[in-house]
Amino acid sequence: MTPAFLDRAGLWFLCSGIQEPGGGVARYYRSDLQKNQAVSTEITGYAASALVWLGAQTGDPPYLEAARRAARFLIAEAWSAPLATFPFELARNGAPSPPAYFFDIGIIVRGLLAVWRATGEPEFLDAARDGGRAMRDFLGEGAIHPILSLPDKLPLPYGESWSRRPGCYQLKSAMAWHDLGEEFAGYYETALARALTPEEPFLPGAAEREKVMDRLHAYCYFLEGLLPVAARPECRRALADGVAQAAHWLREIAPRFARSDVYAQLLRIRLLAGAAGVVPLDARAAQEEAEALTAFQLADKDPRLDGGFSFGRKNGELMPFVNPVSTAFSMQALAMWEQRHTLGRHDLI
Repeated sequence: MTPAFLDRAGLWFLCSGIQEPGGGVARYYRSDLQKNQAVSTEITGYAASALVWLGAQTGDPPYLEAARRAARFLIAEAWSAPLATFPFELARNGAPSPPAYFFDIGIIVRGLLAVWRATGEPEFLDAARDGGRAMRDFLGEGAIHPILSLPDKLPLPYGESWSRRPGCYQLKSAMAWHDLGEEFAGYYETALARALTPEEPFLPGAAEREKVMDRLHAYCYFLEGLLPVAARPECRRALADGVAQAAHWLREIAPRFARSDVYAQLLRIRLLAGAAGVVPLDARAAQEEAEALTAFQLADKDPRLDGGFSFGRKNGELMPFVNPVSTAFSMQALAMWEQRHTLGRHDLI
C-alpha cells in the first residue's frame, strides 16, 4: 500500500498544474502570488525522473504518461538541433539564445534515460546520448566549465555564486555520463577526479549562513555523485566526511533557514551509503531528518498546494515556493526511510 504522503505528493505532480499540458514543468508555484514560475527545462528533467519513479512505486499509468510528456517536451522544445545542445531554459519572443549550463544538461539526460528505461522507446535514449555528447563541450583544461555562451560554445567568465563556478557539485550531473555507459564512462571518471581534488574546500564557502545552506544543497550533489562508485576507498572517505559535514552545518543553520531539499538529500545519502556498507547508518540522525522533512509537506484544499513540499522555512515560517525538486527529493527520501528500502542504481532523482 502506497503511503499517504506519497499519494498526495504524486497527485500534486499530476493535478496541481505544475506540469503544463505540453509536458513542461514550472520551476515552482508561488503561493503568495498564486501563479507558477515559467517552465524550466532542468526542472522538467527532474520531473521526468520523479514521475517514472512514482509510476514504479504506485503502478498507476498516469505517472508514466506524464513522464512521457515531459520527455517529449525536452526533445521537441528544449533541444536545439542547430546548436546541438540544450540551452538554458527557452528562448522567447525572438530573444537571443540563452547560454548552456553543464549541470542542467546532465539532469535532463538523466530524466530522458529514466523514461527510456521505463518505456523502451528509442527516441528517449537517442536524445539522452545527444545530450551526453553536448556535455563534452564543457570540458576544459583542469575544469568542467559551468556555463557556455551560445552559439560559439565558449566558457563564460566565472561568477561569485557556486552555480557560476566549476566545483564538486557538478558530479551529480556527470552521473549522466556514468549512466550512459561505456562510450561516456571516461568522462565521468574525469569529473570524479576533479571533484575529489578541489582547489579549495566547498564548505562553508560563505560568511552568511543562508548562503552556506544553499551551498549545502550543492555539496549534497557532490555526495550523490559519489554513490555509483561509493565502494572505492577515496569515495568511501569522502562520503563519510561529507555526511558528517552536511549534518553539522544543516543543524547549525536550520533554526534560521532550512531547505527541505537539503534534508531530503542528506537522508537519501545516509540511507544509500548505509545500505552499501560504506558509511554506517546513524539511525537517530536519519529519524531526526525524516521528522523535520515531513513538516515541509503542505496540506490544503487548494490542489495547487496540497501534497507539494515547500522549498524551505525561514525564521520558523514556510516560504511561499511549492517546488517540484523539493517535492521529488522529499517524497523519495521519506519513502526510503518509512518503507526501509533502498533504491536501484538508476532510481535516484
